[in-house]
Parts: sequence; structure tokens; C-alpha cells
Amino acid sequence: QVQLVESGGGLVQAGGSLRLSCAASTDTFIRYTMGWFRQPPGKSREFVAAITWTGGSTYVDSVKGRFTISRDNAKNTVYLQMNSLKPVDTAVYYCAAEALITAQAMRGLGGGIDYWGEGTLVTVSS
Repeated sequence: QVQLVESGGGLVQAGGSLRLSCAASTDTFIRYTMGWFRQPPGKSREFVAAITWTGGSTYVDSVKGRFTISRDNAKNTVYLQMNSLKPVDTAVYYCAAEALITAQAMRGLGGGIDYWGEGTLVTVSS
């Protein structure tokens, strides 16, 4: 069982930055590909980014060049650095973990992912 706890959400003006963190409670963090998904108001949850234990990553096109996913395997933590934020980035952001898959595969799993955090709200004002 893996528990995921997100932090770092909040209110920011358009063009600003936020860094989300997700701490994982597991002794085998390196086995897990970690990802971020988001659910905008009134919409379905969507993939944002994922990263494998070796650092291989993938992003949804709408955040490429603005968001960066990273992980610190010594701290069991994954991060999402979000720059040049836009009002359309407003959403609840969820951390996800799935063992022994590629970052690209996590994009396709969606609701089939084993472990989820409870989410952190990011609001971008115009």
C-alpha cells in the first residue's frame, strides 16, 4: 500500500509559478512511476506528466515548456514545477503512482492507476 500526500497548491496570478510536491510512503519508491493528473472544474481528470525512477518523463502537449516533473528518490518525493501559469491550468492536481510501467504507459492507464493522492487545488486568476 502506498499513501500519497500532495502539497503546494494555492492561488496565483496568470504568468506566475507554483511547485507541487507529492510525498510517498513506501520503502520501494524507485519501483514506481510517478505522475500528475488534473481535474478542471466541471471536466474529467486528465494526464499532465509522468516520470520513471530513472528520470524518463512525458508531458501532455498543453504544458510542455511550462511544467517540469522531477523526483527525489532519496526523499520519496515527486515535484511538479509549474511556470507561466494560465487560467486554463486551474484544477485539482492529483499525484499518482504505479509500479513498473513506463511514463508513456501511465498516460494511458488513467483511472486504472493503483494509487492516488487526495489532490491539491491550483487556482490561476486572470
